[in-house]
Amino acid sequence: MDFLTLPERTSGNRTYGLTSVIDFGTPIGELKNILSDYGYLIDIAKIGIGSAYVTRNIEEKIELYKQYQIKPYCGGTLFEKCFYQNKIPEYLTYLRNLGIEWIEISNGTLDIPLQERLQLIRQIKQDFHVIAEVGSKDTNKEIPISEWKEEINLLFHAGCAYVITEGRDSGTSGIYDKSGSINSNLIQELLKDLDSKKIIFEAPTPMQQMYFINEVGTNVNLGNVKLQDVLVLETQRYGLRSETFYLEEDGCKLL
Repeated sequence: MDFLTLPERTSGNRTYGLTSVIDFGTPIGELKNILSDYGYLIDIAKIGIGSAYVTRNIEEKIELYKQYQIKPYCGGTLFEKCFYQNKIPEYLTYLRNLGIEWIEISNGTLDIPLQERLQLIRQIKQDFHVIAEVGSKDTNKEIPISEWKEEINLLFHAGCAYVITEGRDSGTSGIYDKSGSINSNLIQELLKDLDSKKIIFEAPTPMQQMYFINEVGTNVNLGNVKLQDVLVLETQRYGLRSETFYLEEDGCKLL
């Protein structure tokens, strides 16, 4: 029975308002239980770091996600490992064999020149939906705001479906400082000139998630969400938590 006035939430096969979870080796039995209850709240599942490569039942896990219309893909670290060892053709074959249609192109660990990443995106965008990541996992590396904007624009122009802003699973790098505090100046500048519907902000903690919900709106794209936190996140999106209680009635500055 619906009797509350709540922010309007995107639904179905969403193109924005995405919840992207991170899976660091969730056992199949546990995953089945989680998805049975909360699969409808999840849009994308990142098989974290390079864990897909050493998961024996990875085929079963991929199929399980797809049963719930969740888009699975492998973390950028696996891509970077393949790039480092000159195994990108083998990696693409590996993804095709698994039935994975999404790929992350990142440079969080390796300093892969932007032009090389752009060229690769142009080559594979016909076969895969590309998600690119911007920002470094190195907490001591500062990237000027102008470079963030320029790189994101070039990645979109090359054919990326979405761009992720680096935050790590710990929320302590990229758009955050070592303590987990958000670089709000950077976020404000990105929101001024870029289409936030196509940016996935990595926000692993409830505090970080609530910042983006209040700043961008109910239907902000959030990544690196823990599987056990998806219901709490949806509650936050609907203004049913104190910190998001006073969301605008339309629920989303994106609309």
